[in-house]
Amino acid sequence: MADRERINRAREAVLAMTREYYQAVYGDPAPYKAGDRISYGGRVFDANEMLALVNSALDFWLTAGPYASQLEKDLAQYLGVRYCSLVNSGSSANLLAFMALTSPLLKERRIHKGDEVITVACGFPTTIAPILQFGAVPVFVDIDIPSYNANPHAVEAAITSKTRAVMLAHTLGNPFDLRMIKALCDKHDLWLIEDNCDALGTEYDMEDGTHKTGTIGHIGTSSFYPPHHMTTGEGGAVYTNDPLLHRIVESLRDWGRDCYCPSGKDNTCRNRFTRQYGLLPLGYDHKYVYSHLGYNLKMTDLQAAIGCEQLKKMPYFVQRRRENFARLYEGLRKYERWLTLPVAAPYANPSWFGFLITVKPDAPFTRDELVDALESDNIQTRMLFASNLLRHPCFDDLRGTDAYRVSGDLTQTDRVVADTFWIGVYPGMDAARLDAMIGCIEAFMRGRES
Repeated sequence: MADRERINRAREAVLAMTREYYQAVYGDPAPYKAGDRISYGGRVFDANEMLALVNSALDFWLTAGPYASQLEKDLAQYLGVRYCSLVNSGSSANLLAFMALTSPLLKERRIHKGDEVITVACGFPTTIAPILQFGAVPVFVDIDIPSYNANPHAVEAAITSKTRAVMLAHTLGNPFDLRMIKALCDKHDLWLIEDNCDALGTEYDMEDGTHKTGTIGHIGTSSFYPPHHMTTGEGGAVYTNDPLLHRIVESLRDWGRDCYCPSGKDNTCRNRFTRQYGLLPLGYDHKYVYSHLGYNLKMTDLQAAIGCEQLKKMPYFVQRRRENFARLYEGLRKYERWLTLPVAAPYANPSWFGFLITVKPDAPFTRDELVDALESDNIQTRMLFASNLLRHPCFDDLRGTDAYRVSGDLTQTDRVVADTFWIGVYPGMDAARLDAMIGCIEAFMRGRES
């Protein structure tokens, strides 16, 4: 038997056993019964993801390789953008998206230390961390409820001669006012970064047609952590339609190098030893020329193999999230006297990440009491991440300094700190679990209705 035939048969045997293992361990989940843990999110996969992972492992391509190239191509096509760069996390995606705007290649449009970037304190810290870490000044504006996104009029009021960018997340799948904020950015020549980590699959109607969120600003980011819309375990992506921004993102991701040859390939540009860069001698090896002070933030091929299969399921994942959201809304709308329920932004068809609930000030109970009732019933809840990051210990050394500023007040942001939480809508939810969450809230409300 030829070596190739033996290798192929061995691979087929391993994959057959992998499928059998998947079926034995994951293929027949037990139906929900009262008291079972209901998580806010989690991975949803079938045998195909496990087969792709093992297939990649057998190739033993340990860094980015063929699967990574395929996922970048497929994700760009799904989003409708020209360029997509995979990274090792959504936080790294935000880091690269922001740091790309500090590149000297952008000349007069680059962000410098001390420049202002408009954002919100209500969200996840890694939307804001790169701004502070670089030495730019985040300018915090208040949000609206029930959108939980930046008040666009507050964004407009915060713009000064120092403003260079707006960096905002689409909150739990519900997009911020892209029409107004994009128009403001265009008017004032500001960069717009969309943190799309909680909103992959959300659609938004702009004047020129419907677009996926993350593709309307200059740069978008995604996270593929297990609870997100699709998963590669750890992982994320940065995407853009701008070829220069794409070049900068790839350089920063790949150690800051100037060379764009794929891993394992040399002299793609045919000028590896023929040019002069910086103060280096003519002909210095372009593989080791660095145009940025960068990082190593690549995704492995093992992760990308999972992502290739997950991406195929995205239409189903988005549909299930929307259906689960609708079932929760229908079941809880009778309590709108005391609960503020989430509302889709105008022009938007959200791919929901969670179901936000805010307890109204005149309710005869607190947010913490309702959360305690859910958690006691083994139903997982989450705060809206930091709620107000400025109140956290990471800002202890920054308060009272000029490292950041607040434009206006943060009244609604502070309401979220006290009154808001969310529960899950991920595709792993079924009707029994959704109804159990509704039933728990109904039972809590019975003793409080007059």
